[in-house]
Amino acid sequence: MIDKPLYISVMLLLTLSLIMSYSLSTYTIILYHYNDFHFFLRQLGAVFIGLILMIFLSKLDPDKWFNRIGFLLFISFFLLMIIMQFMPSSMVRAVGGAKRWIHLGPASIAPVEFFKVGFVFFLAWSFSRKLQNKGKATIKEEFKMFMPYLFVFAIVVVLIAILQKDLGQTVVLGGTLAILFVLAGRSMKFFMILTALGFTSFVGLIIMAPHRMQRILSWWSTVQDTILSFFPFEVVKVLQVEAGKEPYQISNSLNAIQNGGLWGQGLGNGQFKLGYISEVHTDFVLAGLTEELGFVGLCLVILTFLFLIFRLKKIAGDVDEPHYYLFTVGVSLLISLALIINSYGISGITPIKGIAIPLLSYGGSQVVANSIAIGMVLMISKKRRKWHYQKTVIKENE
Repeated sequence: MIDKPLYISVMLLLTLSLIMSYSLSTYTIILYHYNDFHFFLRQLGAVFIGLILMIFLSKLDPDKWFNRIGFLLFISFFLLMIIMQFMPSSMVRAVGGAKRWIHLGPASIAPVEFFKVGFVFFLAWSFSRKLQNKGKATIKEEFKMFMPYLFVFAIVVVLIAILQKDLGQTVVLGGTLAILFVLAGRSMKFFMILTALGFTSFVGLIIMAPHRMQRILSWWSTVQDTILSFFPFEVVKVLQVEAGKEPYQISNSLNAIQNGGLWGQGLGNGQFKLGYISEVHTDFVLAGLTEELGFVGLCLVILTFLFLIFRLKKIAGDVDEPHYYLFTVGVSLLISLALIINSYGISGITPIKGIAIPLLSYGGSQVVANSIAIGMVLMISKKRRKWHYQKTVIKENE
């Protein structure tokens, strides 16, 4: 049988995503004269497709289908991210110079969401074959092992961070790559070197893009008063900047969270969703949710995510195949890092990265892609129970 606690936690988050898609989209519906159920019905369609795929995948034999599905996701959506840059504007509209979505009639697909799952599979498959049982190695030897993956990731950075101007997804994939590399048997020293190189590259990508520099300056304007209070006046004059557009977005997000109080204003009664916070049903769903359901509601959501991540780690710890172990951990990292980046952004701790909350934010691609990832893990969890049964029988016969 599949891991039912994991399945139930995913169902709870998807159900809540439907509720919040309807409640938080009020202003956008009025602004663009949509039907009252416009976003709810679109999200419902994505949830339905995601659940069908998740259940279907969970019933398959991982020994036969896991690699086939993983390679299909990795190769097809890797190629699709390249091809979409050359597609006509009728299919791929550039927003701010970035082509992120492929439009197919009333629906649209973000290939990067599906590619992330395929990328984690590729890392798990390759690391388990090439890095396991290598023993201790020098830093130079570890660099040689890592170079092919660095080359692949460099292409990913060009496709996602530069062409699609989506630095948040690159950070998630980079963090997942580095952590899985260590879990595959590499040293912590090399991990620290990777972290330093990653941070340097991250800063370089920010400096190269004026809109990212503006975002950093806008974020700095929200935290500068607290930090600069410890510095002399001469330093304050040099480092102080004027408030930009984004601080008001962050300020309204914080005000929405504060306005929620302990129990919230009640479902549908949020005020800051009425034009004060843009994309409140997508990137700022936690802020809108907290205003309506309160701190208690937010805690329940976070606890659900923590339980989901715990179940993923539990499944990973119970499997014997390194391939399955690394993939399951990788899926938990995709969810964890996205949740952390989004939470830090809406609370002003870090600049906003524009990354959705997995399984909760409005967005069909991320819902379906994450459902596929969970379906593949459920496929593995079914195999894990067979291993446990076999181990129990062996122990009883000894």
